[in-house]
Order: sequence, then structure tokens, then C-alpha cells
Amino acid sequence: MNKIAGLLCAGLVAGCAATPVPHALTPALLPGKFDGPVADKAAVWPDAQWWQGFGDPALSALIAEAQADNRDLAASTARVLEAEARAKIQNAALLPQVNGSANGTGCTAGGVNCARFGLSLSASYEADFWGLARSDLRAAQEQLKSARFARQTVALTTAANVAQRYFELLAIRRRIAIANENITAITTILDVVQLRVKAGSASRLDLDRELAQIEQVQANLPNLQTQERQALYALAVLLGRPPEGFAAAGDSLDGIAAPKVGPGLPAELLLRRPDVAGAEADLAAAHANVDAARAAFFPAISLSAGGGFASAAIGTLLQGSNFGANYGVSLLESIFDGGRLAGQSDLAKATEQEYLARYQGEALNAYGDVEIALTQFANTGQSEAHLRRQIEAASEAFQISELQYRQGAADLLTVLQAQQTLFSAEDSLVQVTLANREAAVHLFEALGGGWEEAPEDRTQTVAGN
Repeated sequence: MNKIAGLLCAGLVAGCAATPVPHALTPALLPGKFDGPVADKAAVWPDAQWWQGFGDPALSALIAEAQADNRDLAASTARVLEAEARAKIQNAALLPQVNGSANGTGCTAGGVNCARFGLSLSASYEADFWGLARSDLRAAQEQLKSARFARQTVALTTAANVAQRYFELLAIRRRIAIANENITAITTILDVVQLRVKAGSASRLDLDRELAQIEQVQANLPNLQTQERQALYALAVLLGRPPEGFAAAGDSLDGIAAPKVGPGLPAELLLRRPDVAGAEADLAAAHANVDAARAAFFPAISLSAGGGFASAAIGTLLQGSNFGANYGVSLLESIFDGGRLAGQSDLAKATEQEYLARYQGEALNAYGDVEIALTQFANTGQSEAHLRRQIEAASEAFQISELQYRQGAADLLTVLQAQQTLFSAEDSLVQVTLANREAAVHLFEALGGGWEEAPEDRTQTVAGN
């Protein structure tokens, strides 16, 4: 008898104890520092309102609208509510179930009417000795955390997409303006060429060259106008609006600053990325399912109780003499299930290994995102500075060549080359400036956008620490 009691106690301990989530963050997966270049005097980690650093009130207004009306964000909010409901359902398994009923029957026997009335109350409770219900609840709670983190990821991605589409729209509008300025400059020279051809001081070749130049620029305008519509419509959809009738202010990236931001220690990055936190919660949920599958091997123990009143007269129904009660204990153990429980346990363990690898992959992707964004931001910033200096020199060269052509001291080919160099550099500057601002957005996104995981939500630490 003592041996049986000892085995039962050992089973209780083994069944109730929740095993720790396996370490996923080994030192080999955690770099000591970031290699990408960081701007001087850059703030460490983004602010939660990071987009305000670009200094554009229109951008802030667009992001605020997207946060309220974006459809992907609304769907992710609904998924959080779904996860909350599932956690509530799982929590109910830890509580007793109580039911009540009332009935009345009538009959006629030998011409005499008879009646019988009853009230009953029953309660049942499945004792969670082995921790099965608690493990299921823990899995549901971790899935709820994952849904909340996924919503934060969607919110961050939405804000970044709005900023990038807005910057793209402004850049395209500036490129259209540059093309029109180029057409105006070509037209001005064309007038001079036509006069010189009539006067016999210039050949038809010069005229044809200038006409070809203006046609080339005009041929590119429809493509830019199409891109502008595409960027505008994409921005409308991000805001939860139909494209029809949507408009956005702004005509260039001039005046939009590139805010500086940098990372702290790589280990801290994993606390600031909601997608990594979501993978962490998924791993913890999968581990809770392993515990639940282990607990399913133990017998289910149920407690039940019931009582009620019965009487032939409703006026005496609640008298003590009409009361009856019952109670009981049941134990259910699977004797042969064809390997179902073992298969469920193997499935849970394999799923845990999958989510372990997923979490490690998300961590590595986070490090890679930051390194790429740091490099993109630094290099596009350098290119932007070089192009601005090139434009200063090219603008002066074009003015000199145009003046010399009017005076007959230079041929038209020299003017065309200077003009093409200038406007090509201006167009390249717009594209590089766009790449730099988009790289800044990417960096803010890669650094978590100012989000930080709460200490109580954390289940992972670096192995060995």
C-alpha cells in the first residue's frame, strides 16, 4: 500500500511540474556588437513616435490616419480578441461546472389529477492533478501574447509603409518637375537654334539634335505620371481609403530631414522587436503543448455532486424532507489507444523544435536587418552629398556652355552634354535622397520602432547567463 501511495505521489509531482522553455539564445547566435556604421551623435534606439523626426506634419497626419483605419491593422486587432476568447475558454477548464434545472409533470389516474415538481443542482469538476488544463491555459496565454506582438508588428510595418509610399510620391513629383524644367531649358535653346538655322549660322543637324532631346524627355513623362498614380493609390489603401478622389499634399523631399538613430547592444535588440517577441511566445506556447501532451498520459479524475428537491405539491417543494443529494468520484484511464497519445506527444515535441528554429531564425533576421539598414543609410547619405556637389558644378557648366553657344564660342553638342549632365544629376539626386529616407525608415523599423517587450512577458535568456 505504501508503494502504491509513493508511486501516486511521484506521478503527481511529475505531472504537475511544468518544465522550463528550452534555451534558444545560445552565445553563438548572439553577436557582440553591430558592424554597420552609426552616425555621429545618433540617439540610441528609436522613439515610439519616430516618424516625427522627419519634420513633416503631413507625414505624421497620414500615419495617424493609418493607425486608425488601416484594414490589416484592424484584422490584427480582431485576432487579439480571438486569442483573448480562446484563453478565456481554456481558463474555464480549471473551474467547476455548475448546472441547475427545474421540472414539473402532470398526470391523470382514475379521474384524479396528480402533479410532481422538482428542482435540481449539479456540479462537476475535473481535478487538474497532472497539469493538463494548466498547460493548455498557458499555451493559450502565450498565443494571446503572440497575437498582441503580431499586432505591434503590423502597426510598425504599416507606419513604415506609409512613410515610404509618401516619400516615394514626393520623389516622383519632384522628378516630374525636373523633367518639365528640362523641357523648358531645351525649348529655350531650341528657339536659339531655330534662329541660327534661319540665319545660316547653324546646320539642320543642331536642330534635329535638340528636337530629339526634347522628345526623349517628353517620352519619359507618362511613365513618371503612372508611377505617381501608383504611389498615390498605394498610400490611399494603406490609410484605409478608396483610391478614387484621394489626394496628398507635397511636391518634393526638400526640407524632410533624415533623423539619426543607432542601436545599442545586440542582446537588447531582441527585447525591442515585436516579431522576435512573437516568435518567442510561439515557442513558449509550443512548449506548453508538450507539457499538456505529457500530462495526457495520466488518468483523468473527475468529482461530481448533485442535489435537489422533489414534491407532489409546489408549495412544499423546498421543505427539507423533500431534499436529496449525491456525490461521486470517477477515474478514466486509457488502456489502449492505438498510439494516439504517443503520436500527440511526438507531434508536440516536433512542433516545439520547429518553433525553436523559427525563433532563432527571427533573431538572426533581426540582426541582419539592422546591419543592412545601417549600411544603406550611411552609404546613401554619402552618395547624396556627392551628388549635391556635382549639381553645383554641373549647373555652372551648363550656364557657361549656354552663354558660349549664344555667342558662337561653343557648339551645340557641348551645350547638350552639359544640359544632360545637369538634369541627369538632379534626377539621380532625387532617387538617392529617396533611398536615404527610405533607408532611415528601414532602420527605425529594424530597431523595433520604439517598442519594448515587458519583463513579465519574457521567456528567453541567453544560455549560460
